[in-house]
Amino acid sequence: MDLSDVADELYAVPPDEFVAARSEARDRAKAEGDKELSKAIAALPKPTTAAWVGNLLARRKPEEVGQLVELGELLRQATANLSGEQLRELGRQRNQVVAALTRQARALAHQEGHDVSSAVAEQVEETLRAAIADPDAGAALREGRLTSSLSYTGIGPVDIEGAVAPLLRPAAAPAAPVRPRKQGGQDDAAARQEAEERRRREEAERRRREAEQARRDAEEAAARARDAAAAAEAAEQQLAAAAEKRDRLRARVEELTEELQRAERQAGAASGDVHAAEKRRDAAARRSATAAAISERAAARAERLADDG
Repeated sequence: MDLSDVADELYAVPPDEFVAARSEARDRAKAEGDKELSKAIAALPKPTTAAWVGNLLARRKPEEVGQLVELGELLRQATANLSGEQLRELGRQRNQVVAALTRQARALAHQEGHDVSSAVAEQVEETLRAAIADPDAGAALREGRLTSSLSYTGIGPVDIEGAVAPLLRPAAAPAAPVRPRKQGGQDDAAARQEAEERRRREEAERRRREAEQARRDAEEAAARARDAAAAAEAAEQQLAAAAEKRDRLRARVEELTEELQRAERQAGAASGDVHAAEKRRDAAARRSATAAAISERAAARAERLADDG
């Protein structure tokens, strides 16, 4: 058995199966008489869910993860060259690639029977961004043996201490060779040259960090501006809809006002008609009463004349 092979197997299994698989591998090494390997296997830490999802992505989509890491190198080159337009374009590509790979990672986990929560997805996205920002973090992700998620603060290298299986941590950079001491003015000149080179490196690193921070600030500002523009457009649409509704209601009020005025005029005219009709009725009643009286008198006279005859 080889520790690297065992680690490859262990960091491919889901977190809820890791402890049992690690115990089995440890017992197998112990049964074969390799106590050192058995202890090393037992020391392998259980990965977090986000780390397992990142490992799953690296193992199932190695080409896409490799492109992600290569994009990080292009971003670092563009930052060093202070190419603003290239930075913006690569920044857009980075956001698109990170979002796409995060979706792929969630889909892969779902296929394995593990639905990824929003919080875990955010940790996976942070890991991908860290892999872009730092080549060691990118190498750690590509190995597929993360024990916890990675994050990038924006300053300095990504801290991968404790986030990668111990035997698989990227080796430290070799120490710079010690220059032989020179005598007299040569020694002083060499010291000054080394100090100047160190100052230039520090200045270049400072400018790189400032450019990186400025890039992130610009992206965040652009995102906020897009959100504000979308909100303003939505508010403008709501305002236009409200104004249209107000105009419709005003027009309806005017129509109803005109109808009311017409009804009032018609009511007034009808009141006059009623009054005239009442007068005509009263006059007719008087005429009827007069006619009745005349008729009665005529009847009485006729009766008297008949009696006299």
